[in-house]
Amino acid sequence: MHLRQLEYFYVLAQMEHCTKASEKLYITQPSLSHAISELEKELGTQLFERVGRNINLNKYGRSFFPHVEKALAELKLGEKELLKMSDQNKGQIDLGYICPLSFHFVPSIVSAFLSNPKHQKIRFTFGQGTTQDLISDLKEEKYDLVLSSYIENDTDIDFTPIAQEELVVIVSKNHPLAKLHSITLEETKLYPYILFSKSSGLRAVIDNVLKEVSITPIVAFETETDTAVAGLVEANLGIAIVPKMPSLKTMDLKVIKIKNHISKRFIYIANIKNRSCTSAVSLFHSFVINYLKENHVKI
Repeated sequence: MHLRQLEYFYVLAQMEHCTKASEKLYITQPSLSHAISELEKELGTQLFERVGRNINLNKYGRSFFPHVEKALAELKLGEKELLKMSDQNKGQIDLGYICPLSFHFVPSIVSAFLSNPKHQKIRFTFGQGTTQDLISDLKEEKYDLVLSSYIENDTDIDFTPIAQEELVVIVSKNHPLAKLHSITLEETKLYPYILFSKSSGLRAVIDNVLKEVSITPIVAFETETDTAVAGLVEANLGIAIVPKMPSLKTMDLKVIKIKNHISKRFIYIANIKNRSCTSAVSLFHSFVINYLKENHVKI
């Protein structure tokens, strides 16, 4: 059964006249008759009662007609959706990102992208999570693109660095280190740490930073998100190394600059290697990389 046969059946069933139907379809009447005959053979039953040039649906044709009508309507809707998605000036982009980027970074980039009148018909959906969860969702096609930390040895993902952020030490204002404005990591080794869980992309970054100065941290707690880490530190349950993010200003914490160490973590835009994407997604991917090369955007 071919799509063209169904289209011919649908028009003929509506017009109930072979000549008029063939004219509407821009085909010859014998071609129309042959297509309908082949369809009836495949279905094993006649669909029309023929009376001269007039033709009427029989009970089998009347039963078949609503299913064909629905199928053709669904195909038409699918075609429209696909055309909309493939238009780089329309469509939808499903973007996932790690929580620290939600305050300023992502809103600034999306706002700059949508400020171009050509992009204003593009719509976004957003989701947040840890790097591990975001990359997992990216592989399952929940997201088109992800802004996250790097995951080593994941050969399915293209990670392109787009930004970096400073790492700082945070302590409770009641902590002995709170009197300091800057600190070496060696000065922190006697104090319990609040660490990110291993599902966070930050964990590997911080482990490497501590390893470089030969510190094996005393681990008080592990948790997934930056806000959870900061909350435990605020309660004076340990100290932590975190990105210098705007949300820290809203908490009762002391933020201490790290001395004598290039303490930064990179942010990446991630996509699945060799996976086709819509024109809108490809356009936004290129925009993010080029925009951040030319503009300093706070994280």
